[in-house]
Amino acid sequence: MAQLVPAAPVPVGVPTSGGDVASGSAPGVRARPRLVLVGLILAVSMTTIDQTIVSLTAPTIARSLGLSASGIEWAINAYLLAAAALFQLGGRLSDVFGYRRMVIVGSALFLAGSIVCGLVPGGSAAAGVLIAGRAVQGAGMAAMFPSAVGLLFVTVPASGRASSMAKFFSITGAMTALGPILGSWLAPINWRLIFFVNVPLGLAALAALMVAHVPRTRRPARIDLAGATLSGAGMFLLVFALQKIGAWGWGDLRVWTLVALGLAALVAFVATQRRAREPLLDLRVFADRAFCLATAAIAFSSMAFMAVFYFLSVYGQLSLDLPVLHSSELLFWFFLGFVLAARLGARRFDRAGLRSVLIIGGLLGAAGFGAVAARAGTIGAGADGLTVPLIVAGAGLGYMFSAASTDMANRSIDSSFGEVSALTQTMKNLGGALSLAVLTSLVSSRLVTNLTGAFASFGGTSAQAHQVADALGNVTSGSGSSQLAGVPDRIAQLIVTDLRQGYADAVSWAFIAMAACMGVLVVLGLCYPRDGHRGRDVPVGRDDGSVRSGRGNDDD
Repeated sequence: MAQLVPAAPVPVGVPTSGGDVASGSAPGVRARPRLVLVGLILAVSMTTIDQTIVSLTAPTIARSLGLSASGIEWAINAYLLAAAALFQLGGRLSDVFGYRRMVIVGSALFLAGSIVCGLVPGGSAAAGVLIAGRAVQGAGMAAMFPSAVGLLFVTVPASGRASSMAKFFSITGAMTALGPILGSWLAPINWRLIFFVNVPLGLAALAALMVAHVPRTRRPARIDLAGATLSGAGMFLLVFALQKIGAWGWGDLRVWTLVALGLAALVAFVATQRRAREPLLDLRVFADRAFCLATAAIAFSSMAFMAVFYFLSVYGQLSLDLPVLHSSELLFWFFLGFVLAARLGARRFDRAGLRSVLIIGGLLGAAGFGAVAARAGTIGAGADGLTVPLIVAGAGLGYMFSAASTDMANRSIDSSFGEVSALTQTMKNLGGALSLAVLTSLVSSRLVTNLTGAFASFGGTSAQAHQVADALGNVTSGSGSSQLAGVPDRIAQLIVTDLRQGYADAVSWAFIAMAACMGVLVVLGLCYPRDGHRGRDVPVGRDDGSVRSGRGNDDD
C-alpha cells in the first residue's frame, strides 16, 4: 500500500484554559485566538462567497468566453466535485502536517485557482483553463476547511469552542448571501472581477494567520493513499451522479451505474480502514452513539440548509418577479435568524450539551420552514410575508449547526479534529447534493402538473409543460432569469402569470420537505444520550504518548 510519511516528528502543544499554548509557543508568547478566528473567517469566506457568485454569473461567463452549456456546467461542478473527492484526504493531511500550514496551503491554492479563472484566455482553451482553475479552487477548499476547524479547536479552550464555532459558521455562512449582491454589481463591469474579489480576502487571511501565534499541531503519521483514492472516487461518483439526475432523469441507467460504483468504492474504503494501521478515517469514532447522532443531524440539517439557497433565489426572481439584488434580501432575513440564534445555541450547548440544542433547533426550523411553505403560494403579498418565517427557519438551523459540528469534533479520537471536520463537510455536501436532486425533481413534477392545465387553455401540450419545467429544474445557476433561457418567448409571455403561480405552488413542497428534515432533528435529539455532553479540553496528539510536547511559536 502506498504511504506518505512526514520527514520528522514535530512536537505538539496543549491549549490551556486561558487560550495559551502550554508548550507549543515560545516562552512569553501568547496565542491570539481572536486574530486566528478573523483569519479563518476571511479564508473560508472566499469559498462561501464563490459558491453563489459564480453560479449567478455563469451565463455571462459562458457568453463572454463562448462556452457550450456542457462547458459552463463542468466549470461550475469541477469545484464541487474536487472538494467532495478530496475532503477526507485534506482532513487527514491537516492532522498530520499541521492545521496552520494546511490552512495557508489551502488558501494559497484557492487564491491561485481564482487568479487562473480570472485570467482565462478566450478561444478553444477557455473551457479547459476555467475548469482546471475551478478544480484547483476545490482542492484548496478541501485543504482549507478541515484545517480551519482544527486550528480553531487547538487555539481556543473547550469552554470557548462552541461560541467561536458559532461565530465562524454564522459569518462564513452569511457570506453566501453576499455572492448574489457582489455578482449583480461586478458582473456588469467585468465578470473576471468575481474571481479577483477573492484576492484581497485571501491576502488578508494569509497575513492574519502568518502573524498569529498558534499551537504546533504536526504529528508523524502515515497517509493512507489507497484509502484516499477509494474515498475520493466514491464521493466523486456519488456527487456527480446526483448532479446529473436533473439532466438525465432518475430512470437513466448511467445515474444508477455511477451510484453503484460510488457505493462500491466507499464500501471498499470502509474495508481498508478497518485493516489499516493508520487509517484515513478512524472508524472507532462511530462506536460513540452521540457522535453518530450528531453526524446524522449535520446531514439532515444540510439538506435544508443547502436547498434553501437555490429554491429561495429562484422563487424570489421567478414567482415574486424580484431583481437579483432584492431577491438576495430573502437570504438576508434567513441569515439574520441564523446569526442571532447561533450564539444562543452555543451557550445552551456549553451548559447542557447537544440533546436540547437539537430539539429546540429542530422545532424552530420545522416551524419556520412550514410557515414559509404556507406563505410561499401567496405571491400577491410579495416578500413581506416571508420575513418572520425566514428568520425563524434560519434561527432553527443556526441554533444547532455549529453546536453539532463542535460536538462531533470534541468526540474525535486522539484529537483528530481535521479528520472529523472533513467528515462533517462531507456529510454536508452529500446531504446538500441529495436534497437538491430529490427536491428539484419533486418541484419539477409538481410544476408540470400545475402548468399542464394552463398550457391547454393556450393550445399548448403536456410536452411543452415539461419543456418549461426542465428549463427551470435542470440548472447550473441560481438565477431565475437564466433558468428561463430555454423557454419559448411566445409561451412565456402567454402564461407568465400561471408560470409564476405554478412555480410558487410547486416550490412550497420543497419548503415542506425542508421542514420535515428539521423535524428529524427533534427525533435525533430525543435519541441523543442525556449524559452525552462533552466539553473538556483535549490535548493535541495521540493518547499513546507518541507525540511529545515542545517549543515553537507556530507549526512550521
